[in-house]
Amino acid sequence: MDLFETAKIIVLRAGQQLMDRDGAQEISEKTETDFVTAVDLRVQRMIFEELSALDPSVQFIGEEKDNCEVDRNGKVWILDPVDGTTNFIHDFHHSVISLAYAEQRVTKYGIVYCPYTGEVFEARLGEGAWCNGVPMKVSQKTSLSQCLISTGTSPAYRDCTDVTFARMRRIFERCQDIRRIGSAALELSYLACGRLDGFYEEILKLWDYAAAQLMIREAGGIAVEYGEGFLAGTPKIMEELRTVIEGDK
Repeated sequence: MDLFETAKIIVLRAGQQLMDRDGAQEISEKTETDFVTAVDLRVQRMIFEELSALDPSVQFIGEEKDNCEVDRNGKVWILDPVDGTTNFIHDFHHSVISLAYAEQRVTKYGIVYCPYTGEVFEARLGEGAWCNGVPMKVSQKTSLSQCLISTGTSPAYRDCTDVTFARMRRIFERCQDIRRIGSAALELSYLACGRLDGFYEEILKLWDYAAAQLMIREAGGIAVEYGEGFLAGTPKIMEELRTVIEGDK
């Protein structure tokens, strides 16, 4: 069994921690609107320990650790142990585990697992993207007026609220409707399989998008860092989406 198949088994096993919810109410505040639970910490520790046993030479970037010593030009696992922690605290079943593997800053593998639905979204560089083994392709929408767009609120960065919601309104005025699920990794996975057509968030971290970025690209979409945030969509709507977002410049 290769490294990525073994990593997938580890992630699926770790997903049971989200379903059991043991420690979900052991909550610490990173900021007034950014939280970590005992489950986040336990899942991160479990996955990193088991991956380290496979290949100790691979470094780790995780949401719940200090990553300043990581050399991203080497081999790196990138993990968000519970993407959608606020959802998880409220037992709102839209939280996932997101794991990516990169070498020299190039992502080679990504997996996003939603234990509530049993859906496993994954991709390998140059080989494609799949949801539970079925190939994924982004939608073929050609105009924002045809699209369902996901927008994040960057809740830990309330100083960006005015810009965030002004841009959200402009997107809403041009598309069919918007969605806010509360897990960027899940929303981006939905984009990769065609359930959503575009995504924008003002501030997003590497562990939020590393795995799903590869999926979107392998599924025929575009997914790029955008300042401190992230922008993704089907190829034919990206220019229009970017223009709408930049309307305040």
